[in-house]
Parts: sequence; C-alpha cells; structure tokens
Amino acid sequence: MVAKPVLRSGNHSTNRLTFQNHESTFNHMVELLASELTPIFHALSDPTRRRMLIELTSGERTVSQLAVPFAMSLAAASKHIKVLEGAGLIQREVRGRAHLCRLDPGPLETAHEWLTFYERFWTARLDVLDRLLREEDEQKSATRKQGDEK
Repeated sequence: MVAKPVLRSGNHSTNRLTFQNHESTFNHMVELLASELTPIFHALSDPTRRRMLIELTSGERTVSQLAVPFAMSLAAASKHIKVLEGAGLIQREVRGRAHLCRLDPGPLETAHEWLTFYERFWTARLDVLDRLLREEDEQKSATRKQGDEK
C-alpha cells in the first residue's frame, strides 16, 4: 500500500509534503526480508566484492583468478568470497583442488525488489513536490499579471 499525501493548510508549502497512513500497514519487504537483505547489502558494500561479482558475470572463476586483479592473498580473497557466499550471491564448488565460484543472481533480485519499493515511495513524494512548485509558479504568474493590469 502506498501512503497518500495529506494536504494541510498552513504557512509552509512543505506541510503538504507530509504523508500519513491512517491504516495499519504491514510492510512485507521491510519486516520479512530484513534478515535476508542485511547480508546482501553488507556483501555489496565492499568495492572488492562488487568487482568480484562483475568478474563472475562472464563465467566461473577460481579463487585464484578472483584474487589476481586485487594483488591480494588467497586467504584475503577467500574471506571476501565467504561473505559473498554467505549472502547467497555466489556458489562455490570444489573440483579437486580448485574452488570454482559462480554468480547466483537470485539474491540481487530480492535487493532490487526492496530498492524498487523505496523508489516508488520517493517518486510519489517528488511528484507531490513537482505539483506544488508548479502551483506556486502559477500563483506567482497570476499575481504578476494582476499587478501589471493595475
């Protein structure tokens, strides 16, 4: 459910940007997915891990291959990979002595859905702001025209 703007009278036009939701709303995206989203956003917060994910978009990579662009030890690369794995963003498979990693984009879709919810939230507020600014411009224009007629 999207909250509806409450238009209030008062001195400040920003009063009209306040949203109120009088109905009790259970926000599924926030409440139920919080434990799922936290490790995803934590994993994405690090530029090294984001770059590793980009590398994996073109196919499987070994831990060694993922470590090369960063000039880091295998232990350091492995720590980053464990964070990505814990968030469900990659799958690791052991073949002999090689640890192969591949991208699992499913959790990114969950994060995208969450971000989309808030994109709609802010878009609605910006639409109200746009309308208010246009109304204010129209009022100023009308006031100027009345002043010119006198």
